[in-house]
Amino acid sequence: MSKNNFQVTLFYVIINVLILSSIDMNSKKYLILIGISLLFIGVALFVFSSDGKQSLDTIPSILKSIPTNKPPSQSSSPSFDLTGWKLTLPLMSSANSKDPLEIRQPELASYQINPWFRATSDKKGFVFRAPVNAPTTANSTYPRSELREMTADGKDEFFWSSKKGTHTLFIEEAITAVPKNKKDVVAGQIHGDDDDLIVIRLEDNKLFLARSKKNLATLDDNYVLGKKFTIKFVAQNGKILTYYNQNPKPIYTLEKKVDQAYFKVGVYTQSNCETEESPNLCSGDNYGEVVIYQLRVTHE
Repeated sequence: MSKNNFQVTLFYVIINVLILSSIDMNSKKYLILIGISLLFIGVALFVFSSDGKQSLDTIPSILKSIPTNKPPSQSSSPSFDLTGWKLTLPLMSSANSKDPLEIRQPELASYQINPWFRATSDKKGFVFRAPVNAPTTANSTYPRSELREMTADGKDEFFWSSKKGTHTLFIEEAITAVPKNKKDVVAGQIHGDDDDLIVIRLEDNKLFLARSKKNLATLDDNYVLGKKFTIKFVAQNGKILTYYNQNPKPIYTLEKKVDQAYFKVGVYTQSNCETEESPNLCSGDNYGEVVIYQLRVTHE
């Protein structure tokens, strides 16, 4: 039995079933259509099973297109809660502006833009990329693709105090690219009272905690691009504790009473066209990049 004939037969059976559902079960028409439907089903099954070349792959497409209550599959994104964040991108906000583009809620909830902020191919992380030739924020000469803490509704900038409550940021991440000449990126930070309180920094192969470019604690003397690591910041009682790779003992404690602090996560590329020292390196192909796999924030 050919595939086309089989499809026609099965299609006819389906039509009969639909007709049967609208006919009184006690009528003669109902019994006659039952008999015809069973006859066609029997013939179709006999011929289908006797033809060794047929397979389940020949089930007609009409069956595959029958609508169900199951929603269509969608490409998933990493399960990050970006409600309390805004995103600064290495793109101009408009043709007449030098300011970088910002994305806020509710747009950020489903926002991606390749290659600057996108899900990884396996949907397990988010890629943040900032090239050396991108626009910068007002108080910086370096570009970023970075999240900044916001209020729960994502509308206003959020601040917390290290003197009150407990404020925690957990990140699992990997630095995947650095600029070609000045191999320097920041992969997360706490900003407060108009100052960078503490940052996660990679210079050449050294991964460390820094403040005002000073090495506070070395995390990895020979970091390899793409290697995952975890950082947990805990701010409480006028102190900021940093935990590395889920060690129960903090690798560094900063004693700092700050009134207005906030977390930032992503990539802050510490180079630009000037520091790259070559026109050939002043391009979108020369960038810093960080992949975030887990991101959790709590304020208690």
